[in-house]
Amino acid sequence: MPGARTIGNGESGGRAASASAAVDIAPLLDTGRWTAYQKFVTALSALAVIFDGFDIQILGFAVPSLMKEWGLGRPAFGPVLALGLAGMAVGSPLAGYWGDRYGRRPALIGCLVVFGLATLATSFVDSVVGLGVLRFVTGLGTGGALPNVSALVAEFAPLRRRPLAVKLTIVCVPLGGMLGGLIAAQVLPAYGWRVLYQIGGVAPLAFAALLWLLLPESPRLLVQNRRSWPTLERLLQRIGRPVPPGSAFEDAGERQVSDRAPIRALLGPNHVRDTAGLWIAFLFCLGSIYLIFGWLPTLLTSQGVSVAAASEALAIFNVGGVIGVLVWAALITRFGSRGPLLTGALAAAGSALLILLVPVTAGGGSTLMLTALALSGMFANAVQTAMYALAAHVYPTAIRASGVAYAAAVGRVGGIFSSIFGATIIGMGAGAYWGFVAISMVIAFVGLSLVGRHFPAVRNADAAKGR
Repeated sequence: MPGARTIGNGESGGRAASASAAVDIAPLLDTGRWTAYQKFVTALSALAVIFDGFDIQILGFAVPSLMKEWGLGRPAFGPVLALGLAGMAVGSPLAGYWGDRYGRRPALIGCLVVFGLATLATSFVDSVVGLGVLRFVTGLGTGGALPNVSALVAEFAPLRRRPLAVKLTIVCVPLGGMLGGLIAAQVLPAYGWRVLYQIGGVAPLAFAALLWLLLPESPRLLVQNRRSWPTLERLLQRIGRPVPPGSAFEDAGERQVSDRAPIRALLGPNHVRDTAGLWIAFLFCLGSIYLIFGWLPTLLTSQGVSVAAASEALAIFNVGGVIGVLVWAALITRFGSRGPLLTGALAAAGSALLILLVPVTAGGGSTLMLTALALSGMFANAVQTAMYALAAHVYPTAIRASGVAYAAAVGRVGGIFSSIFGATIIGMGAGAYWGFVAISMVIAFVGLSLVGRHFPAVRNADAAKGR
């Protein structure tokens, strides 16, 4: 959608209505029902994130098998995991800028194609170098998908449903990891890691073709280009917000951003406090979670747990995440985001330490260990996914995808460090591993406490209508 940020470009004539006669889409989108078509867009976006979550975690499932097949130790794969996160750190702001400038739809579809092709190509590599290069390319795609999904879903949902809509899509990161763990537990022992990568590559490519046919562009981007107004008019009809034929449009509810450079706007006086808090929270929360995504199966196999059981343990961590995301979506909708997020961060730190108190059974995880992992996954993933929704709420349309993307990129920097030093941390024992997770979540708590523009609570009918 070239020129999405240039308001007023395009033809004049029949649609050159005066500003006073223009239809303001802010109340149309921010109030009213969450219609079936809006839910359909949310569902499409959520399915895209499932593939993203699978491919983000796929190397963590495969590392024990790769170590055995290639005769390499744990430290050899730390740089590979870090390269994947470096790709995500680069891909997030690039795709975020592309999404803000040219549209959420092409940016998201492009990201799916990139990480699908790279994941499929990985199934043919025979060296750590090739694995690392393709992991970086995979990261470019997986890192760029989430910011554009968050922005797209936030811009389709009514204000009172926005936290729920965004979290229902981001919950698919742990859901993708959960499904990936269940698939890996069956595929790795029977067919090996190459088939796992082939599954992880073909599925997103097929889904990208489906999105090309079915996924619409964000209405809040369409309003910014006069040439897109006929498309916006048809889209509003499908959403259930019909407008008179030939209408002109404006988005009067948006905070305006005069600076075209996203990073300057993010660090400007209107957003610097929120940006600083989000970046601290993302840095340490994602750093701890990627330590789990990338190294938990390896930690458990070093303690005598089988490869299949270690994959199932990571899947259980993600199951807890799915539950936590849904529970926290309800809590944030009811009470606002500040209290639930701060409580969740401290609970995530405590649950990480709780895992040290439960036994690990040789060959497989004990029931107590799996329960503790599910609890840890519930709190950690609830906080992580809510931060994406919070970032999408904090920033206006013109820098929304970039704002989410830069925060996610900072988070991936934390993941890079945890990936590089993950093998060393495992070598120091389980206490150091889970202690690192706990300390990181406490620091994330500090970052979240700095954010000033949290979601408000929805306590009554007036607030529910967005007033």
